[in-house]
Amino acid sequence: MKKIMLAASLVVLLGGAAVAQTGGSKGSTSSGATSGTVLPAPVGHRQPRAADVPSEKNLSNPNTPANKEDAELDRKIKSICRGC
Repeated sequence: MKKIMLAASLVVLLGGAAVAQTGGSKGSTSSGATSGTVLPAPVGHRQPRAADVPSEKNLSNPNTPANKEDAELDRKIKSICRGC
């Protein structure tokens, strides 16, 4: 009985290793490597490009809503934080 269980578990382990090895070769085909195209990374994993970053021109404009909120928050925090 132990030999049968050992043999069955060995078959499952070897079969799983074979499936894992053949499953990984789907994305690495030779035609994809020679075409020169790079697949885009998922949104959370890609590096931002210069076009993705907002311009610095609006940072010094005190009339933007974000800068008005920041100025109001700075006034509120100034009364809480005493020279720290």
